[in-house]
Amino acid sequence: MKYHIEFDLEFRKNPHKGLYIAVEGIDGSGKTTQVERLAQYFRSQGKTVVQTREPRKEGLIGDIVQKVLTGQQKVPSVALQYLFSTDRVLHHEDVILPALKKGKIVVSDRCFWSAIVYGILDRTRGSYNYKDADLILIAHSILSMYHRFTVPDHTFYLKVSLVTAILRIGKKDDVKEIYEDKEKLKKLIEGYEWLATKFPQEITIVDGEKSVEEVTKEIVEQIR
Repeated sequence: MKYHIEFDLEFRKNPHKGLYIAVEGIDGSGKTTQVERLAQYFRSQGKTVVQTREPRKEGLIGDIVQKVLTGQQKVPSVALQYLFSTDRVLHHEDVILPALKKGKIVVSDRCFWSAIVYGILDRTRGSYNYKDADLILIAHSILSMYHRFTVPDHTFYLKVSLVTAILRIGKKDDVKEIYEDKEKLKKLIEGYEWLATKFPQEITIVDGEKSVEEVTKEIVEQIR
């Protein structure tokens, strides 16, 4: 039996003196590079910066997540999303909030927004469209574990084509992760497009096809 449910989401804004910046996008979009460059920029301005990422690669949950992402261990896709959420809660409480309270700048490679895009992909086995996304967002409450999180002051989605992402991933020396698959990447791009359309006040789209320097400049100007 189906039930129609509607509700409004109100994200918790950052009440602290620190600045919270997140960079989102698919693998190969340039997130890690831009996070490093942003951290360098703010440090050059005399700011104290905490450079971080989600999911983490170490720690109680991070170790397990990394093994699953690199194919060393197998768990059901839904279980992986719960591991992600657990790591994010710990990361939020142990790293992000303390830094913001101290007035530091937090620059993160991904944040809870990824849970929506990757969560929908996993729960629908890659078959979703906009209608399915709305259904899962509401009925399965992907955001239910995150709506009390402090939302980033600035979230930038680095938009790149599937071809660009695959070319960049192919140049990496790292072990290939389970989401670095052509069909999955194609669906993840659709997911991020939907996400940016759904939450335009929270997410700023940046052309990740531009040069590294141009992307950094655009992000810095948006923050200013």
